[in-house]
Amino acid sequence: MNSKGQVTIPAVLRARHNLHEGDELDVVDDGGKLCIIRRHGSDTRGQRLVRGMRGHGNARDTAGMSTDELMELLRGE
Repeated sequence: MNSKGQVTIPAVLRARHNLHEGDELDVVDDGGKLCIIRRHGSDTRGQRLVRGMRGHGNARDTAGMSTDELMELLRGE
């Protein structure tokens, strides 16, 4: 634990429990043991990504484009 009270969760455990940067966790006292649990009702990583992207695109620019045209646009071809 560092001077700010922050704790590092090892990568193996983060992967095993599907934890990602920005996930909200709680630390609870369970009979003398500290347990780290995912905060109930917090947004998933995907929900946070979508919220961050919302309003940054312009569907009018791509309306009516074919899949090939969209792929060219995305690849910068």
